[in-house]
Amino acid sequence: MIGGLGASPDHGVCSRAECRQPATWRIDWRNPRIHTGDRGKTWLACDEHVDYLRGFLEARSFPVSVAAFAETGTDGTASTDVSSGGRP
Repeated sequence: MIGGLGASPDHGVCSRAECRQPATWRIDWRNPRIHTGDRGKTWLACDEHVDYLRGFLEARSFPVSVAAFAETGTDGTASTDVSSGGRP
């Protein structure tokens, strides 16, 4: 299953089913049939699954953007800043 039930951007874990690797990528997307322009979804991905998750969404013609994921610490500051490393 894709989407990793219960996974959210706040937890910093890859959204691919059964993957528990730390997220390094943020995938923002929306389904234009049900999401208005101001509403969307976010999945997180580890390096291994970013291409798979992006491809899954792009195959459905959903608008997708991928960026480095910076996990926010309890004080509101970024505790992890991931460089693009040549990806998206």
